[in-house]
Amino acid sequence: MSSFKWIKRGLVFNPAHHITPEWMQSFAQAPATLLFDDYLRVYFSCRPQPDANGQYVSYSAWVDLDRNDFFKIKRIAPEPIFKLGERGTFDEFGTYPTSVIKKGETYLAYYAGWTRCESVPFNVAIGAGISHNQGNTFEKIGKGGPILSYSLNEPFILSGPKIRYFNGTYYLFYIAGRNWISNQGKPEPVYKIRMATSTDALNWVKADRDLIDSRIEENEAQASPDVFYRNGKYHLFFCYRYGLNYRGKQNGYRIGYAHSTDLLNWTREDDKAGIDVSDEGWDSEMISYPHVFELDGKIYMFYLGNAVGREGFGLAELEGDLA
Repeated sequence: MSSFKWIKRGLVFNPAHHITPEWMQSFAQAPATLLFDDYLRVYFSCRPQPDANGQYVSYSAWVDLDRNDFFKIKRIAPEPIFKLGERGTFDEFGTYPTSVIKKGETYLAYYAGWTRCESVPFNVAIGAGISHNQGNTFEKIGKGGPILSYSLNEPFILSGPKIRYFNGTYYLFYIAGRNWISNQGKPEPVYKIRMATSTDALNWVKADRDLIDSRIEENEAQASPDVFYRNGKYHLFFCYRYGLNYRGKQNGYRIGYAHSTDLLNWTREDDKAGIDVSDEGWDSEMISYPHVFELDGKIYMFYLGNAVGREGFGLAELEGDLA
């Protein structure tokens, strides 16, 4: 089995390297693209500085890159694409991550909204928004509730939505919490990749099953399911980590790979992913949250490095093709 070969091109965007608003001071997490005629828009999530109690909130934004040179920044979002939710709503403290698709003359965004909790640090559900201004900002659909939330078999942490449209059906790939495990008294979440389908992009039917088998351990956490169709099959790039002590190099995030012909049954082949941590620099401890896209005959991947995107997102280019 031969692996893919991704050529790393470098760090593309770090808010700390630019003059950015106070709500965009650090992190550029979970990149997801939307192509326009002369630029590539990359949606991501970011944070202001923590408050006096050390608590964060998170916002979703975008950066527009030159279509012919992703290292040339044309515009940075002047305001968050979503407002934070009202008190007591599921997205009161943040939106992260976000995935956008064009539908007719409008744009739909799917995002994870999170709130703080007492016994565990947070809980997450999936919301949606609609844009009538070219995806610059979005109005939330509904009055504060999620479109995909906790259920009997998915009791907490529905996050990481990636919206795709294949053969007349909308697919929402996401993660769902499996359990919380203790790390010296501190709870850490374990989550797995799942999927829901829809004919109208608003009402969803859950497949109600994990898509990817665990490989490194039972408490393996999986995130950022990114599906790309190429050469007669579906390619799934995602990231995974150990359940505990994952904030460093040894147990930190790595990028995995699986393929399928029906979007429900997947064969996992991480050795084929073709990308790993660097020997030094911004992605030397972990790599995560891959987003694969094609532009002008080439296939690219945006991804996060150390500390899950604290220093922004980078670019890799595929040598050859996905087969």
